[in-house]
Amino acid sequence: MLSRCVIGLLVSFCGWAFLHGGEPSDPQQWAQWRGPQMNGVAPQGDPPTTWSEDQHVRWKAEVPGEGSSTPIIWGNRIFLLTVIKTDRLAENAVPLEEQPERPFGIKFPTHIHQFVVLCLDRATGKTLWQHVANELVPHEGVHPDNDFASASPVTDGERLFVSFGSRGVYCYDLDGKQLWKRNDVAQLQTRLSFGEGSSPALHGNTLVTVWDHEGKSFIEAMNATTGETLWKKDRDEQTSWGTPLIVERAGKTQVIVNASNRVRSYDLTNGEVLWECGGQVGNVTPSPVANDELVYCMSGYRGNALYALPFDQQGDLTDSDKIAWKASRGTPYVPSPLLYGKRLYFNQSNDGILTCLDATTGKPLIDRTRLPGLARLYASPVGAAGRVYLTSRTGATLVIKDSDTFEVLAENKLDDDFDASPAIVGKELYLRGKRYLYCLAE
Repeated sequence: MLSRCVIGLLVSFCGWAFLHGGEPSDPQQWAQWRGPQMNGVAPQGDPPTTWSEDQHVRWKAEVPGEGSSTPIIWGNRIFLLTVIKTDRLAENAVPLEEQPERPFGIKFPTHIHQFVVLCLDRATGKTLWQHVANELVPHEGVHPDNDFASASPVTDGERLFVSFGSRGVYCYDLDGKQLWKRNDVAQLQTRLSFGEGSSPALHGNTLVTVWDHEGKSFIEAMNATTGETLWKKDRDEQTSWGTPLIVERAGKTQVIVNASNRVRSYDLTNGEVLWECGGQVGNVTPSPVANDELVYCMSGYRGNALYALPFDQQGDLTDSDKIAWKASRGTPYVPSPLLYGKRLYFNQSNDGILTCLDATTGKPLIDRTRLPGLARLYASPVGAAGRVYLTSRTGATLVIKDSDTFEVLAENKLDDDFDASPAIVGKELYLRGKRYLYCLAE
């Protein structure tokens, strides 16, 4: 029989673990990009169906600077990233009017920027703490539709992991104390200076980051406790923006990375490639989603590609009968897909045109249907309580039924512009706009 002392210690430890530790897959939290299951679904969520500026807005908090990363929620805290341009001109900066003409009018920064981590109170939206992770002049510009804080953080309930890409990877405790930093990882040269955007992924005590650019691309696994490199593998890839997906399948912990040349599955323990498959198009941005049998990888810039790939394979699957199924139309450019049970939802390019496929067979259920009131979408769709939420850049959100047929449940509008993907926890929906973070609840 256990002694009272031992029982007391066990109870204390379990209580500490409940309060301070966990996994990003905790269904009661939104602890990582694309939520607890990395597929856009909040399995225990039930947010409102309707809202406006005058209805079901629990609070609305102004966010300084610029950023399009998804808010991350754990317990009573919300974490998000932003970058604030200061009025301090950098030494030897090339004036904007003297810089060469670049596509999309992109200019290289001339002022010092602050790379900021914010923690807000979930009940009120008030700032609990705010820390400057780094302060410098970005070495290259960014596309007008991107920003320097587009990667989402991730937490295990005890530590918060943040990537500002070329500006560094950082680890904090949830009270804002910096535990470690890595400013030596890379300085990316992105395609046409479009900027960066891949979020870190966490599994156990391993943090994985992908660094695809026009130079020497690589993937790196870090010790989450210390930030030290566990392994690092070169990648034959151009610039991509997708976030890695880490899942335990076919007896391995697999790291799935979607990119232009290849989809690759890496063994989390040593970085060895387990299997790979070609066929994607350029500028890959959507992150993979998966169920127990298949992982779905897609891209939609200057072409369309969707591959449903099995986990229990080895070697090169390109153009083989090992591919479960594939599709070649209607796929997204920027938004990631939503995998809601047996249904796979995605929009065409960045447009308000929706497709829903049977995830097992690839059979179209909703085939390239126009979404009323939605034009341009960068935010990824989310799902909860039998509903799918799709948010446009102009503040409109369409709520449809999770169904084999297209059924609109509500059309909503807020007075802000939205590129960040929504987050759902319990009965609350969080929408980050260009100016405000909204908490929507009945």
